[in-house]
Amino acid sequence: MKRIDRTGAMIKILTEHPSRLYPLSYFTELFGAAKSTISEDIAIARRILEQFDQGEIVTLAGAAGGVKYVPRVSQKALKGFQDEMCRRMSDKNRVLTGGFLFTSDLMFNPQVAKQAGRIFATKFLEAGADYVVTIETKGISLAVMTADALNLPLVVMRRESKISEGSTLSVNYISGFSDQIQKMSVSKKSLMPGTRAIIIDDFMRGGGSASGMVEMLGELDVSVVGIGVLIATTRPQIKRVSEYFPILYLDKSEELEKGIRILPNESLLT
Repeated sequence: MKRIDRTGAMIKILTEHPSRLYPLSYFTELFGAAKSTISEDIAIARRILEQFDQGEIVTLAGAAGGVKYVPRVSQKALKGFQDEMCRRMSDKNRVLTGGFLFTSDLMFNPQVAKQAGRIFATKFLEAGADYVVTIETKGISLAVMTADALNLPLVVMRRESKISEGSTLSVNYISGFSDQIQKMSVSKKSLMPGTRAIIIDDFMRGGGSASGMVEMLGELDVSVVGIGVLIATTRPQIKRVSEYFPILYLDKSEELEKGIRILPNESLLT
């Protein structure tokens, strides 16, 4: 194969499997080339991705080393995503009866979910997590893309336990929106004690769902090393969880019927 062909194939393989470590021998055998040649190909692929702000290729030395693609998002790309989301969410036609904001079309848009997932992955890249955890339903797409970018398994907590989940653990929590007691459950087989998890969700008002997930994970001896949400309301200012990282803020200082104010979290990746 010519170098241009090897480089193109290498970029495709690495970017389709973010955060997965490939030993150099994988590419030497795949392309029938020497390690020195593959190292030169990797350097070219790295420059191409960095030039177009598409993440980075990382090389790890040693017997257990190799090469992997890290879908790191730059401040410029983050700002572009935030500006686009602010524009799309500020449409007054999104305001529903009761002051709710319609976001399903965005939460289940693959491109939106993919970029949000890579932003969360960039934020929590060094957290050392073993799992990405969410609660059904609208946060699932964001959590899937985050788990994919970090090469981690995804665990989905349910509103109601299912017989197909086997033995489950359930907790009651206070909804941050209605202050009503709700229930969530998770299979005991889905998480190993002594591990660490990142929580990803679509929306946070009072932090009730996130607090419930933190409590649930604590019951399973799983530590929470990060909480990311796509949108968090500015009110109430004090949430049921102390540390969380939203991509966007929904300003509730004005009634939604009078206009929607969506703000970027400018300190997310600083």
